[in-house]
Amino acid sequence: MAIAQQTTWKQRLEAYYYLCRFDKPIGTELVFWPNMWALWIAAEGIPDIVTLVAMVLGTIFMRAAGCAINDFADRKVDAHVERTKNRPLATGVISAKEAIWVFIGLVAASACTLFFLPIATFYCALAGLVLAFIYPFMKRYTHLPQVVLGMAFSWGIPMSFTAMGKPLGWTCWLLYFGNLAWTVAYDTQYAITDREYDLKIGVKSTAILFGRYDIEIISLLQLSSVVLIGTALYLENILIPIGLIALLLVSGDFIYQWSKTKDRDPQRCFWAFRHNRWVGLIIFAGIFIALI
Repeated sequence: MAIAQQTTWKQRLEAYYYLCRFDKPIGTELVFWPNMWALWIAAEGIPDIVTLVAMVLGTIFMRAAGCAINDFADRKVDAHVERTKNRPLATGVISAKEAIWVFIGLVAASACTLFFLPIATFYCALAGLVLAFIYPFMKRYTHLPQVVLGMAFSWGIPMSFTAMGKPLGWTCWLLYFGNLAWTVAYDTQYAITDREYDLKIGVKSTAILFGRYDIEIISLLQLSSVVLIGTALYLENILIPIGLIALLLVSGDFIYQWSKTKDRDPQRCFWAFRHNRWVGLIIFAGIFIALI
């Protein structure tokens, strides 16, 4: 483990910026869009501005907090992986203790947004915090850390329903498990990128668990996500025609991802992971237009 270096305050602020992945908004986008699907459906249109701002800020803060605790958990292995060897904790620019304080500060900032939301959202957020905290440590104990990540990334969906004072019914949970399936799919694409290094250092992932069937299982998960989300849209009477058009576009995108990743090239798998930002946006656009 690297020892914290002597740095200027500007270098330290820059290190905090990279620790929170503010330079890589893809993670925030992947959490953000499903939250917006749920918020718009629960509000039956455009939500009130206070709830919208609180949910957006909470998403940004908690994603950054998740990155901080993830780097803390991986501080002993990141230096051995090509893609992560320059992260602030791996290089020693900031210490493990600082990462914990950043995590606590971001969680506190996110908690402040809950003052503007119903008490039910506060209780729901506690479960989300537990998921965000335990996920980074799961790769030491199970080959299914991507499932725990999916649970954490999807938790904004029930939070959005409680924020609008709506019950956690079928629509909520269909969206939740649809998003969970999609998350496991794209995070497995991400894990394929690091599989060579993970095998060497003993880190577990679905990419290792699925083995030579990884691309096929990713496609099945993507198909499951389309079916589950489509059923949720059907229950809300927004599937035909706009929701269906959006899901057909998403299905076409998934086929395109398969064509790019079927040879398991790590760079193309990483490209496919990043390309999923468009999936979330397309589904949100369909929901938004259908509820106008």
